[in-house]
Amino acid sequence: MRKYRFCFLLLAAAVLAVIMGVAASRLMVKPEQALPGATVETIEVTEDQMAANQKPIQTKTGKQYYLVSREGYLFVLDEDQDVCVETHMSLTDFPENEREKLTEGLAFDTMAEIFSYLESYTS
Repeated sequence: MRKYRFCFLLLAAAVLAVIMGVAASRLMVKPEQALPGATVETIEVTEDQMAANQKPIQTKTGKQYYLVSREGYLFVLDEDQDVCVETHMSLTDFPENEREKLTEGLAFDTMAEIFSYLESYTS
């Protein structure tokens, strides 16, 4: 019976501590007041002024990247076969049909396409 009393007292103390912590945190939080006399400036912008840079984004660099498997891990190579990125991703993380393609090597126009491809199989 004494064991149960001790457990009950311990539980009551824990609940009381949580209630006191919540109450103390609510008392400490005060809403911010606006500075007296402060004004917020706003500017009206037409639709053609919304983007400061009106040049189209060029996504293709003319370069090709290759996703290949070496020693069971995936690497990104550039056109000169230099390693650009070591992904540390195992070939075994991919389905069998994709493993065959990765062993031969897959070509991509941008690094973003490679990351999108990898994300589609890892998430």
